[in-house]
This record gives sequence, C-alpha cells and structure tokens, in this order.
Amino acid sequence: MKVDFDGLQAFVCVAELGSFVKAAQQLHLTQTALTRRIQKLEQSLDIRLLDRTTRKVELTATGRDFLPQARHLVLDAQRTLERVRDKARAGLGHFTLACVPSLTTHVLPQLIKAYAQSHPGNTLRLHDASSHDVRAAVLDGQAELGIAINGEPHAELEEIALFEDPLTLLCPTPHPLQDRDTISWTDLQGIDLIVVSSFMATRMFLDYQLAQRGIRLSGHYEVQHHATAINLVAAGVGCAILPASTFENGDRPNVVKIPLTGPVVKRRVTLLRRKPASLSPAAEAFHALTLQHFGKVAKRR
Repeated sequence: MKVDFDGLQAFVCVAELGSFVKAAQQLHLTQTALTRRIQKLEQSLDIRLLDRTTRKVELTATGRDFLPQARHLVLDAQRTLERVRDKARAGLGHFTLACVPSLTTHVLPQLIKAYAQSHPGNTLRLHDASSHDVRAAVLDGQAELGIAINGEPHAELEEIALFEDPLTLLCPTPHPLQDRDTISWTDLQGIDLIVVSSFMATRMFLDYQLAQRGIRLSGHYEVQHHATAINLVAAGVGCAILPASTFENGDRPNVVKIPLTGPVVKRRVTLLRRKPASLSPAAEAFHALTLQHFGKVAKRR
C-alpha cells in the first residue's frame, strides 16, 4: 500500500489544531485542498477518521486510535527528509573516483587531503586504472567521477580540462645531462631510455605527438607503471620520459627532473562525469573542490 504522506500530515495537523481553518493556514493550503487530502486518506484506508460539523471537528474512535501512529509516521518522515537535506547541504556520504595511476603521486593526494579536511566523515573509494578504463568506469556507473587524460569526445561524458601536464626527463645522478636547464628531444639520441608500455596513455600520447614532428625514439627498457620507471632511474639504469606531475625534484635524492623542449609536449588532464546523471552529495563536493583547486568553473548543465 502506498503511504499518503500529504494525507497523514493533513490529518495530524487538523487533529492537533482542531480546526480545518487553522490547519489550512499552517500548511499553506486552501480549505478545499486540505479537505481533499483528508478525504483521499480516508478513502485509501476505507475508514472515517474525522467527524466535521459546521461548528467543530472531532476525531472518530478510529481516528483517536490512529492519531499517535500517524503522528509518529509524519515526524519520522520529516526527520528523515531533514537528515537527507542536511546531508546534501554538507556534501556528506561516500563515492567512487576513478583516476589514472600517474596522478596518484602528487596531484591526487593533494586533492584528497583537502577533501578530507573539509569533509572528514566522508568515504572515498579510489579506482586507479588506465585512462581508457577510467572513462569506461564513469560511463558504466562504476565511478561517479574520473580523472584521466583527454581522449575522444563522448556524447555521454562531460569533460572539463584541469591542467596541461608537460613531459619531462627524469635523469639519474651522476649523469652527463644532470646539470642542463632544459633538454631537447634530439639530445636524447643514444641515451639509455626507460619507457612505459605502448598500451599506456602516456606512451600513446608521446608516440603520437613525436610522430607528428618527425621525431622517433626507442627505449632500452619498457615498464608498465610510472613508479617502476622512477625506481629504475633512481637505481641509475637510465633516464625516463614521464609527465611532470609524476615527480617533483626532491622526491628522490639522486634523481632530477629536467624540462623537455623543442617542442614542449603536453598531455591534458581532465575531470569526467557522466551526463545527464546527477552526482551524490559527496561526489558533488569533490567535483566542486577539484574545480576550485585548479581555478576552473563548472559548466552549466
């Protein structure tokens, strides 16, 4: 049986005030609308709850028995709605975020730390995956938000560019290139290079951008993860070409980051959400915080 909240509220209000006029005023209804709500409730219950004369309103015996339960139902519903409203206003709850692993070194930890400080009771589930899988997770509803590398536009994805992430050279020390302010792509000829797998978004982006400029590089070592490449550089195995966001000078005592020029090649990092789906309060709060962090403005939906 469907619960008639409007009818219950009307019945409780009339019973407590003893007047249709006062109840209609309190509920901001016309007396006609109030009467219809009471009648609808009585019809659904197939029983009379109120006896109304020209001078007064009285509860029937059944109405008197039902009033405490009706009052409890109305109060419980009101408290529940208030909790939901307060939760939405405070951005409370939990959500799943999908993100490419290369951003989990510096960028994402900063965002999560700020989010934890502003919403300490919330729970965030992180799904770290390739850029392609991040998109799939958002489209399939496995994650409400995604942070990935820009790709082919999709009609069901809203994509907001957060920042451009230039590719840089990570160089071990000591090394002949360690004191250079910048490195050109042609300077890398003959250098022992550590590259990420050709299936990774960074590698595909790198190969495409260099091919557009007629530059071809080959690595002596191929790895699956950016963290592995950094470990090999730290061990002195060779140099690695990685996004600037994956490493900060000082992260490792014997590794330096040098900008790559001629040309500067950048990947674009984007924030994803599925449209037209609404975000949960917790995800909405993270979405707003991320845009604020990067000085972006949300698109009108």
